[in-house]
Amino acid sequence: MTPPTTQVEVPPAHRWGFGAFVLAEVVLILSAVFLVAASGQAADEPLSPVLIVVATALPTMLAAGVAVLATLVRGNGPVVDLRLRWSWPDVRAGLKLGLAGLVLTAIAAAIWAKTVGKLDPTSALASVVDAQPLPLALGIVMFLYTWLIGPACEELIFRGLLWGAIERLQWSRWAALVLSTAIFAVSHLEPLRTSLLLVIAIPIGWARLVTGRLPASIVAHQINNFVPAVGILLMSLGIWR
Repeated sequence: MTPPTTQVEVPPAHRWGFGAFVLAEVVLILSAVFLVAASGQAADEPLSPVLIVVATALPTMLAAGVAVLATLVRGNGPVVDLRLRWSWPDVRAGLKLGLAGLVLTAIAAAIWAKTVGKLDPTSALASVVDAQPLPLALGIVMFLYTWLIGPACEELIFRGLLWGAIERLQWSRWAALVLSTAIFAVSHLEPLRTSLLLVIAIPIGWARLVTGRLPASIVAHQINNFVPAVGILLMSLGIWR
């Protein structure tokens, strides 16, 4: 799919930039640390199921809230600044690239696992859930977060806020694609999986590139997360270990 020049709209000027993205990342990291510290659990104790869900979902949601707030305070609002205008062609593009991304991710994960050896290519979250199974209700919450809510929040931060900050510097769309993909992979703080996360992020960023808007990348990200979300649900049900 070649990036069309006619579909990409010139974003209106806004006054937020990299500082807003850095603030969102700081809020994400500090809120996660605070939640774990405030729980009072010792470092060698397994995390409680409730804490796993809250510490996973809340920091990312707060960071996405910072992204939205930045556009409201120093811009034109999230729909305009974060390119959130929905259209069915964008949804279809996201579905196609998300499905293509699933295939690419499966191939990359197989190569990654074979190269790395015994290490499991699943996410850190799946590893935590595997070690500490969730009750069914919390498993369903985590399934919905991993599949739908988490990807939307991450796209607001990376392909929305970060992409917009790069555009504000008048760098090219290709620079925005490369930088947002690289920072997305590194920001997960999973060094062993960074190369795999880079592969996962490429179709998602491509969806943003070819449509010029965020909904396509949100849909692509949600499609990509569906399989691991189902895995977390099956772990919570005790069906898969």
